[in-house]
Amino acid sequence: MTDSAVWNRYLEEKAERHIAELSALLRIPSVSALPEHESDLAAAADWLVAYLRRIGVPEVSLLETGAGPVVYGHWPVPGQPTVLIYGHYDVQPADPLDLWETPPFEPTIRDGRLYARGASDDKGAVFSAIAAVEALTREGAPPLGLKFFIEGEEEVGSGHLPALVAAERERLACDVIVSADGVMYGRELPSLTIASKGLAACQIDLRTAETDMHSGQFGAAVANAARAMAEVVASFHTADGRVAVEGFYDDVRGLTPEERSQIASVPFDEADFLREINATEAWGEAGYTPLERVFARPTLDVNGLWSGFQGGGAKTVTPCEAHAKVSCRLVPNQDPSRILDLIERHLETHQPTGATATLERFAGSARPFAIAPDHPALTTAAAVLRDLYDREPLMIRLGGTLPVAEIFQRELGADMVFFAWEMPDARLHAPNEFIALDDFQIACRAYCRYLTALARS
Repeated sequence: MTDSAVWNRYLEEKAERHIAELSALLRIPSVSALPEHESDLAAAADWLVAYLRRIGVPEVSLLETGAGPVVYGHWPVPGQPTVLIYGHYDVQPADPLDLWETPPFEPTIRDGRLYARGASDDKGAVFSAIAAVEALTREGAPPLGLKFFIEGEEEVGSGHLPALVAAERERLACDVIVSADGVMYGRELPSLTIASKGLAACQIDLRTAETDMHSGQFGAAVANAARAMAEVVASFHTADGRVAVEGFYDDVRGLTPEERSQIASVPFDEADFLREINATEAWGEAGYTPLERVFARPTLDVNGLWSGFQGGGAKTVTPCEAHAKVSCRLVPNQDPSRILDLIERHLETHQPTGATATLERFAGSARPFAIAPDHPALTTAAAVLRDLYDREPLMIRLGGTLPVAEIFQRELGADMVFFAWEMPDARLHAPNEFIALDDFQIACRAYCRYLTALARS
């Protein structure tokens, strides 16, 4: 019997138990954004520690961060490379609760899907990797050295991880990181992520006077803060959708013909893309397709805008203050701190008449990440997916941000391969999140193949 047949049989025999175990983890409401769930974060970490020990991982401990602790595990195999498996056990808040068909922390199976908050992102995904390690080590050590790094604050920006990873470089040293957090482009469209965007965020506060004013007495003579903020926000883009902040694109490398061809090979229907959110037309930087902009171009977005009277009816007031929240998704070579410097300089040179605008920087900035398309661990992953799905996997890029990818790359000198089965229709961060049971089983088998293939390669 081949190794593959042995893994498959083990996973089939234990499938019901694995879903029951995953359900037990999903019942723990480990919401990192809400302080009242601090004890639940600790409970989820303790659950994972116990499970890793149960399947034979020799060294398991908690690394304290000041927030949700990191679950760390180490299974050394002399003479073999070491893979660090990354994931997270914290989840998003479940609100709005009334849109859930079944309670978010009472896992429910229906129509071949397991529904619960965290079912896909990321408890189901990381547990598939753990179940695969269990199958691989049913009679001994894994085929290569393994480390586990399962954090508890990914959903709030992984703010404590830069300091922790820098302090624990020796303990975390590895040859490559494999992330159980990540997406597939589609259920029958296997894919590998080769880049994710960085993030810089801030708040702009604008003031024109000490207090709101009577619009009849002052409206014709004193600057209106709401109008002034609209002027500031409008100054961030040119008419053709390009970011107008001076220097914003200085470090951005243009897409090569090969990269544009690679992106064009990813199935994308603009009409379906717009129809999904009931939008009428696409918008963005001229000269690039919508998918090129999502995958590989930097952005500046106004996330929130408020000023003046917000209640029902009318109030004839000239507001004295206005506020805007802004975030930028960044591409390789862009530095979050420099981008915020440029936005601050832009405010200084675009102060509306009679107004003063200042910038407050938010924590949680992240640098962009990219892996070479010919990285050996990536090409090995592609071979595994090709064998599983009988088709060439897509090479995609994330418009979102996973801060830890660049943190590991910078501090450990190791690249990350995204190897995960979070599907675009799985309602991540939304009510009725789920993982398809078939996808969970495929992920378990894929991890068995991938870790063995890495050892052989």
